Amino acid sequence: MTRILLLEDDAGTATEILLELAVAGHQALHCTTLAGAAEAMRESAIDAMIVDRQLPDGDGLDLIAALRAEGRRTPALVLSALGSLDDRVRGLRAGGDDYLPKPFALVELVARLEALLRRPEEGRATRLIVGPLDLDLLGGTATRAGRPLGLLPRELKLLDYLARRPGRVVTRSMLLQDVWGYTFEPNSNVVDVHMGRLRRKVDGEGEAALIRNVRGQGYVFDVRD
Repeated sequence: MTRILLLEDDAGTATEILLELAVAGHQALHCTTLAGAAEAMRESAIDAMIVDRQLPDGDGLDLIAALRAEGRRTPALVLSALGSLDDRVRGLRAGGDDYLPKPFALVELVARLEALLRRPEEGRATRLIVGPLDLDLLGGTATRAGRPLGLLPRELKLLDYLARRPGRVVTRSMLLQDVWGYTFEPNSNVVDVHMGRLRRKVDGEGEAALIRNVRGQGYVFDVRD
């Protein structure tokens, strides 16, 4: 299931969009401020963004421009009442992939969004090297200092998620939502079971622990060798 970040401060508009996205089979994360959206982009795996411009704490284009400056290519659909030719050009030059002026038809919004999602993904590396780890996401393999880890697909996805957030606490809720795609927390220890297996494979005898359990919070990926 694709995850969409909706940055829209108008409650009525946001409700309509969220309902339409749900009907189309997309999972949405709603933010009303630039600060909230920036945090969401740091903490969650987002497949595409719908970004309003006139927000309480600034212009939504600033978020897109900041992400592009970091090298992040998450598709962005700008949605705004600022619909002049100059406004649309500015939105595209700031890094937006499409620009839909308000008022708009919900069916067109979803169609444009899904067109962006069908584009080839350019920004996400298929090979990730972090410290002693080497992850080949296309080949489905991972090594630590040349030692094959023999990860299962879910374990590789977990390690990829952690390795892209070094030094940051990753909560169980984040893993359930972004790796398993759950919108609720099941009454089970599925995360801890998988993480236990992953840690035993990644952190061999005599090796510095790359994955640490933060009691009561979640897990942290640390590169220390």
